[in-house]
Amino acid sequence: MTTQEIPSTGSRSQLKGSIDAFLKANPDLHLGGEQDFHGERAHHLKVFGMHNIPKDKVHPIGEVECAGFRGPHGTIPVRILYPKSGEDKRKDGSAACLIYFHGGGYTIGSVDEFENGLRLLAEESGVQVWAVDYRLAPEYRFPTQLDEYSFVIDWAQGKGGKARGVHPDRVLGGGDSAGGNMTAAVSLRRQDNEQKPLAAQILLYPEARIPFDTLAAVENNSGYYLECNGIFRFADNYLPRGIPPSNRYVSPGMQSIDELQNQPPAAIYTSGFDPLRDVGVEYASKLQKANNEVVWHHYDAMTHGWLQMTAWSEDAVTAVKDVAGDVQKFGYGS
Repeated sequence: MTTQEIPSTGSRSQLKGSIDAFLKANPDLHLGGEQDFHGERAHHLKVFGMHNIPKDKVHPIGEVECAGFRGPHGTIPVRILYPKSGEDKRKDGSAACLIYFHGGGYTIGSVDEFENGLRLLAEESGVQVWAVDYRLAPEYRFPTQLDEYSFVIDWAQGKGGKARGVHPDRVLGGGDSAGGNMTAAVSLRRQDNEQKPLAAQILLYPEARIPFDTLAAVENNSGYYLECNGIFRFADNYLPRGIPPSNRYVSPGMQSIDELQNQPPAAIYTSGFDPLRDVGVEYASKLQKANNEVVWHHYDAMTHGWLQMTAWSEDAVTAVKDVAGDVQKFGYGS
């Protein structure tokens, strides 16, 4: 973390042993690999799904609610994680919540694969986590996902949150990778539409823009879980024809500093062995230069996807606890 001037690029050191061991134990686990995305969906669920994690590695949580809201494109499944540590605030209507859009290149993944890390985040922060099973690309393309994101924000800031003890001014948004992209994008879109903003945006190794021109894309092109060249295929899945990659709500990181002013406070996390490293650092730097409040953590010995690796890596657990500290601060002011 730093309160000093954020650089425009990141660094890497030596990959953490726990992460290296996990990747070697799962040599066929790739995000954006050469196989068909349907196969990647199935394989990710096999590795990361809650039902397949050893029971002694499952993080405890106070309560889980599987809810569904009728949204603009149909029912939106939302898994609400109520931390025991935040029960008093839930009862008196002062709870904070983090709406979470998972990563996976807009194409891969489900809440089942992210719940374990999000349970840890919820209990460590005392903040409810609303994990959204949004519609995936390429079956559903931009801006379907942003429509659903904004709908859930409105619901959490309104009657849906009130029924669950959430204070309307304590609704945060967050996501990793593509979910980080969508969080940044929905923050910009809500500003442009003069809608109530998020209390903060929590961006884990975000795809702020496509990394076609960065050192990180060369250093970490292949072999560290997220395959850099696969990012381009994911973008093709997400974007309908006629929408340029530079669109404000597609590539927040391509916007000028003047176009990034008056954004919600941001906490941004980047990893040294991640092809998205430098676009995440660049976005943090731009937000800071636009006079927004920014907290930046850089893990130079970690790779992409550590939120999902807490069952196998204490280093991942430590990183998620860092996220929880920021979520608690932005949610409750302490």
